Amino acid sequence: MDGDTAPSAECATPTTSPETNLVPKHFTRFAAIDWSGAKGARHPGIALAICDEGRTAPLLVEPPRGVWSRSDILHWLHDRADDSLLVGFDFSFSAPFLDRGAYLPGETDATDPRALWAYVDRHSSDADLGAASFLETRRGRHFYLGAADGVKAHFMHYRRCEQHFNANGGGKASTVYDAIGAAQVAKASFAGMRLLHHLDPAIPVWPIDPPPRRGACVVEIYTTIAARAAGIRKGLSKLRDGEALDLALAAMGSEPHLPMPRYTDHATDAILTAAWLRTNARRDDLWHPPAMTRQIARTEGWTFGVS
Repeated sequence: MDGDTAPSAECATPTTSPETNLVPKHFTRFAAIDWSGAKGARHPGIALAICDEGRTAPLLVEPPRGVWSRSDILHWLHDRADDSLLVGFDFSFSAPFLDRGAYLPGETDATDPRALWAYVDRHSSDADLGAASFLETRRGRHFYLGAADGVKAHFMHYRRCEQHFNANGGGKASTVYDAIGAAQVAKASFAGMRLLHHLDPAIPVWPIDPPPRRGACVVEIYTTIAARAAGIRKGLSKLRDGEALDLALAAMGSEPHLPMPRYTDHATDAILTAAWLRTNARRDDLWHPPAMTRQIARTEGWTFGVS
């Protein structure tokens, strides 16, 4: 490490600049992307759903070559940078920073998410913006991939957003340092950081960037928040049939969806979360959550929907 840079004192209040205090009202389209950090170049775990203003149910976007790649999603976003489009991704845009003053202690002196994205991209050789090797070569040092890495509790570091969500009864948000188990978000998040690095500066990334006055914007989402808002209780957040999906969509003020030949968690998560984004896109408390300070926004980001 070239030298740790200690974070400045954490600000106690949100920023007061006109740009950051903006509640964007220009969005007319809303997309949710169920993401994947899997190895390889084609990922059945990626699903993209989009809807317009109004009540029509979101539609799945067909991938250009049958199954989405992460690079296909990157190109899709670049092509729509000037659209009035709010896009939600279900991965963590940053690693924890504030509690330890570093994202990867002893390794990099990056002090903002863009520097972290660039570092991850520079040190990842995986296909299709993957980052599995980035985690695997650092297992036991920064990431937990199994019992051989030591005591799992030693890796359980959380961003302030995750701490706030967990402490207020939201559930049990994961940490990007835990790379084992079905609930882990580590591989998807570090692959997502590579995508954000290659997307920059075409589309603003909230709250690292202030909300835009025009054009597209990317936000971090948590599909469980959409499920809870639709009345789906804990432990039953996955929708696997058309009837359950329509009941959840109705709670979002949406019309029934067009029947699909096959229902997967990825597809239903994307459809429901796109409808949730449409319903909540103009809420001031979600763009300016009281617990999100300037320092948190600058170093760790925040999940849209955690207020």
